[in-house]
Amino acid sequence: MKCYRSFCFIIAIVTVSIVSGILLTPELSASEPAGRIIDFQKDTIGAEPKTFLSIMGVWLIEKDGARQVYAVDGRKWKQGTLSQQLVDNAKSVFGPEYALFIKNISLYNEFPLSICKDCQSFRNGSLTVSFKAIAGKEDQAAGIAFNIKAEGEYLAVRANALENNLVLFKFEKGKRSSLQWIKNVPPPGKGWHTLKVLIKDRKIEGYLDGKKYIDYTLKTDINGRVGLWSKADSHVLFDNFIAKQK
Repeated sequence: MKCYRSFCFIIAIVTVSIVSGILLTPELSASEPAGRIIDFQKDTIGAEPKTFLSIMGVWLIEKDGARQVYAVDGRKWKQGTLSQQLVDNAKSVFGPEYALFIKNISLYNEFPLSICKDCQSFRNGSLTVSFKAIAGKEDQAAGIAFNIKAEGEYLAVRANALENNLVLFKFEKGKRSSLQWIKNVPPPGKGWHTLKVLIKDRKIEGYLDGKKYIDYTLKTDINGRVGLWSKADSHVLFDNFIAKQK
């Protein structure tokens, strides 16, 4: 009887987790922030997801074994090409200011970008995503973009499977610059890894696989959209995007 009750208890927990859509994957430990987890299990293979809007580059739903994931595929991208849905996507995000956004975001034509549809005015909190680098001769970059403004400026923390560093980038006035460049970071090899950005007012912390590397304080406040970022010919898979705002 005790074994039967234990079995029923386990089944009940699993059932509730699946129904609520927050069953954790091996890449997300129980210590991760309890926020909305965006996965892509109900999206259509080969199409855009319901939760993200592609801006630059080729972003589509792919399969990774039995798992559906959001992928940026630089192999299928002519560098500098804006998303086919850019105008409609920019309108839905920035309204009347979409033309200015398109004009300025096109200056960063080497960096694929996709914006989270429902994550608006993100100020304080944590952004977490699981990623898996697949291919790319020039780059295999996975990044979290944040403080995305209507004028097409933003910040990004990125990891690269081909480099042993973690970098905080600023995209402003048509130029990319590094605010903090941390060397001797173990490059994320094959398999799934976790990238996290923690924002406390003007302070930014960047984590790779649970270890903090980035620690930087801006001179201005953070308040903008958030999304996913990559570079050049990277083919990278993303899953379980968590945006928890405090």
